[in-house]
Amino acid sequence: MCGIVGYVGRTLDGRALEVVMEGLARLEYRGYDSAGVALVGPAADGSAPPVAVAKRAGKLANLRSELENHPLAPATTAIGHTRWATHGGPTDENAHPHLGGPDGRLALIHNGIIENFHALKQQLLADGVTFRSETDTEVAAHLVARAFDTTGDLTAAMLEVVAHLEGAFTLLAVHADAPGVVVGARRNSPLVVGLGEGENFLGSDVAAFIGHTREAMELGQDQVVTITPDAVSVVGFDGTPAEGRRYHVDWDAAAAEKGGFRSFMDKEIDEQPQAVADTLLGRTDAAGALVLDELRIDEEALKRVSKIVLVACGTASYAGMVAKYAIEHWTRIPCEVELAHEFRYRDPVVDDRTLVVSISQSGETMDTLMAVKHARELGAMTIAICNTHGSTIPRESDAVLYTHAGPEIAVASTKAFLAQITAVYVLGLYLAQLRGGTYADEAQAVMKELHEVPAKIRTVLDAMGRVREIARFMADSPAVLFLGRHVGYPVAMEGALKLKELAYIHAEGFAAGELKHGPIALVEPGQPVFVVVPSPSTEHGLHGKVVSNIQEIRARGARTLVIAEEGDESVVPFADEIISVPTVPTLLAPLLTVVPLQVFACELASAKGLDVDQPRNLAKSVTVE
Repeated sequence: MCGIVGYVGRTLDGRALEVVMEGLARLEYRGYDSAGVALVGPAADGSAPPVAVAKRAGKLANLRSELENHPLAPATTAIGHTRWATHGGPTDENAHPHLGGPDGRLALIHNGIIENFHALKQQLLADGVTFRSETDTEVAAHLVARAFDTTGDLTAAMLEVVAHLEGAFTLLAVHADAPGVVVGARRNSPLVVGLGEGENFLGSDVAAFIGHTREAMELGQDQVVTITPDAVSVVGFDGTPAEGRRYHVDWDAAAAEKGGFRSFMDKEIDEQPQAVADTLLGRTDAAGALVLDELRIDEEALKRVSKIVLVACGTASYAGMVAKYAIEHWTRIPCEVELAHEFRYRDPVVDDRTLVVSISQSGETMDTLMAVKHARELGAMTIAICNTHGSTIPRESDAVLYTHAGPEIAVASTKAFLAQITAVYVLGLYLAQLRGGTYADEAQAVMKELHEVPAKIRTVLDAMGRVREIARFMADSPAVLFLGRHVGYPVAMEGALKLKELAYIHAEGFAAGELKHGPIALVEPGQPVFVVVPSPSTEHGLHGKVVSNIQEIRARGARTLVIAEEGDESVVPFADEIISVPTVPTLLAPLLTVVPLQVFACELASAKGLDVDQPRNLAKSVTVE
């Protein structure tokens, strides 16, 4: 999500702007839809000048050009923001910072989503406040400005406002009447303090200031921090004084963009719990019912849907395959999964009761875009599942449901895949809710279970030591096979794809039931085979059938690497290696079982000395057919 930087120092020169712009450059991986800065510094005559703001849509280079053409006056204090758009498109008006109050003497930047912004905005509109943007952030700016007018203290104003905000957010604010002060607030969104000499820093992560100090302070949940050139103070949202944990950063600026990880892919695999949590954020109301106002499709039209077609390419198509099992189960609406590049060339049968759901991380995948256009020509309703706000596919669709995975830099998709599954699940559960009755009851129950998944993904990630050892040991393997059934089948194919993309070795994913229909001929002594085992509680006896498959391939000399539910003792006699994952309902299992396969592929490729972020011949966004 968005990158934020704050700085306060003593000297009235260009350092404040320089530090913030450098920090934004290091954080641009977090968002590149727009960027902006706000500067405050005491005027030469001692009066408090207005806040100086510059912001532009597009990448950071656009802001640099704006500052070169229209330089800002020297300042002691600055905040900066690089945006990954959520509320409101990537425009100059929606770019941060946002000004608050009728005179614009406060500037505020924000990372996250303020879930109750609409109700707060209605209150402000009723009071005559004029809004200049479509963002949830501007609501917070006006609220903090109003509170400052009453308290005369920026920290007190921030404390008053955060008590009324819901959701996940990091806020940074400066005020023309309080030069030399930056105040930040953190809830479920990252914020770290950089400790300098005669200057202090704030940032989404230490990359923002690593070029200036390696001394940092970690903030806890629900805390407000105030920095001046010589002091840092921290209080809880209830005003109780708190102590941040200080630490020394032992890596340098060259690694800063990766947050200390050796690659963006390692970092993005680690960010998956947050990606899933953020994609679920704000999708339900206080009663637990799904609320997807952003869809902009009449509910009655959605109730009439008689068929769903999921179109995508590559990893996104496997997200669609996983979703097919779930949506059909939850809604009893028939689902098809189509490779986008085949969809419009095979004369598909769709009509005005067909819902075509496109899945694309970038929103620019040409094959998927053309499939969406063809579907609309045939009269179908279209919804995009996308990670990039304002991209082409959402604009060409009737509606969009954004994932909130944040920018994904590595070419091979990981966190976007989990966010896509999550988002399509949310859509499927919403359709189930519209059908009412037991469908709606199950939808609410599943949403509660989904909210528990991020913590379980973290549990899996924390136990990947053995998987990494196995990957390094297998670095010279010429081929690896993957087997799965039900939702484990697309997971097997995704595991194979990751290994192809990253390690350039032969890998295939098969439906385990197909084993005896041909693929078992590939099994020879020493052949590594990953098997994604269904839960023992799975219906239709699938667990026993897959255990039988493991016995069949092991009898032929295969080395079996088994991903199974914790406590599944029945696989132990037939597994050379067991990779355990926490217990979840069957349809949610892919959000856990794919993680070891991602880690395995990344580690094996790294052991071979390959660039996991930029695999050969591949690009992040395929914009040609």
